[in-house]
Amino acid sequence: MEDINQYPVTLGENAPMVRFQNVTKRYGDLTVLNALNLEIAANEMVSIIGPSGSGKTTVLRMLMTLEEIDEGVIYVDGKPLTHMEKNGKLVRADKKHLRQGRGDIGMCFQHFNLFPHMTALENCIEAPIHVLGMKKGEAVDRAEELLGMVGLADKKDQHPIRLSGGQQQRVAIARALCMRPKVLLLDEVTSALDPEVIGEVLEVIRTLSSEHNLTILMVTHQMGFAKEISDRVCFFYGGEIAEQGTPDQIFGAPQNERTQQFLSAVLEAS
Repeated sequence: MEDINQYPVTLGENAPMVRFQNVTKRYGDLTVLNALNLEIAANEMVSIIGPSGSGKTTVLRMLMTLEEIDEGVIYVDGKPLTHMEKNGKLVRADKKHLRQGRGDIGMCFQHFNLFPHMTALENCIEAPIHVLGMKKGEAVDRAEELLGMVGLADKKDQHPIRLSGGQQQRVAIARALCMRPKVLLLDEVTSALDPEVIGEVLEVIRTLSSEHNLTILMVTHQMGFAKEISDRVCFFYGGEIAEQGTPDQIFGAPQNERTQQFLSAVLEAS
């Protein structure tokens, strides 16, 4: 058992929405994330950048409880997600605790992961009805509102195969938002899209960031977009945050040599 006092939590108005505290993830002898400490404030938009294999997507997958951490604790909204309190100690969370905590988090994957046998509307109402216990009429109203927000009100009865990649990704974003998450995770949501439709998805993310009370954590290779939209940018290298700061600091005057090399290579190739 882990002593709960080993991982003090900031409570009240100043509590971060997400906190990784000394979080380590290993696959066998390979350490993918090494003692990660990262705090994300409520309504903050944070972009994670870095080379392949640096641990970026693992951060999201652990926060979504798709991967079990090896050490440390992850908190969401001031409460432990990966652990639960028992007799003054933090113990590993059981499935019920994980399921409850996951309700505060929505995730969009790079390959959409829509149910192919369901229409856009049906994809959006499935989880609110069966996970949240929402009445069908309420779920439909919410889904139609969010499909309208992402510009797909007229596509609600279409199956994914009838939608473009950009439209499918926008449905996936609407589906995640139907659960009313406090935290939205975006994992390379434009990487599987044709260049001509990337803009429509980025525009939806821009709207979410500016007009909705969401904490957003985005893994991306879209450097220009990350620079434009982020409150903070974290550069990952070798399973650690090598450098973080405002977009102007990271893209305009990076201090870490690894950051400089990465940005030079990425921007030169774009």
